[in-house]
Amino acid sequence: MRLTTKGRYAVTAMLDLAIRQPEGPLSLADISKRQEISLSYLEQLFAKLRRQNLVKSVRGPGGGYLLNKDADDIAVSAIIDAVNESIDATRCQRAGDCTHGETCLTHHLWCDLSDAIHDFLSGITLGELLRRREVQAIAQRQTQRADEELQPLTLPHATGH
Repeated sequence: MRLTTKGRYAVTAMLDLAIRQPEGPLSLADISKRQEISLSYLEQLFAKLRRQNLVKSVRGPGGGYLLNKDADDIAVSAIIDAVNESIDATRCQRAGDCTHGETCLTHHLWCDLSDAIHDFLSGITLGELLRRREVQAIAQRQTQRADEELQPLTLPHATGH
């Protein structure tokens, strides 16, 4: 199966953005830190997501990114498609030149599997993922960890002895 990190990271970042949408624009640096995805990689992904109108950018202090549509209107497959990621179970990228330039015996089976996976991901929205208990629990854990990292280090007070 050929769903690379590009597709996985795009979906993860978009879900992070959807979870924190009520807080206002979110910086890519925040997503990068929380999800442990390279900032430069996120910048490349979000440029593609913005071109496909899945996100919008807000400039200035407190700026960042927001979803450009309701989370219930963004299918996981749309995110993967936006970053030019193909869900392809064939070895020939659907060209049909699998074996010595000709279609192999199982070519159509793997094409059907690729289509079924795409259809499955088309039926799942960010909104549905947001409402999953396990997603909420993971988001809460990530927020707690980020908050703990922001806490100043407290040193014991020196006694005047």
